[in-house]
Amino acid sequence: QVQLVESGGGLVQPGGSLTLSCAASGATFSIYVMGWYRQAPGNQRELASTISSRGTTNYADSVKGRFTISRDNANNMVYLQMNSLKPEDTAIYYCYLQTNQNGILYNYWGQGTQVTVSS
Repeated sequence: QVQLVESGGGLVQPGGSLTLSCAASGATFSIYVMGWYRQAPGNQRELASTISSRGTTNYADSVKGRFTISRDNANNMVYLQMNSLKPEDTAIYYCYLQTNQNGILYNYWGQGTQVTVSS
């Protein structure tokens, strides 16, 4: 019912910036939360940032002050502006979406986009 299309990943030098984009289609009327998870090599998938339908944002401590999440409801888009990137930010970043359909919550993840921070 919901499809996620991610873009913006790539190779960037330490201290650089990168913007990730995710477009949602399908049952977008029921979107409750959108955000980003990431999975670094050898680690489990972890929450990076989320933004609710009301605009409430949250960030992992490791990215606070460097990453900014935003949402474009008109175009069903969510973005992650990443500044001052560190090698530790290297990971596969997954777009996350939670829908609320008649009071029932459903979770979705995109296929992921690779972000590599290296000199």
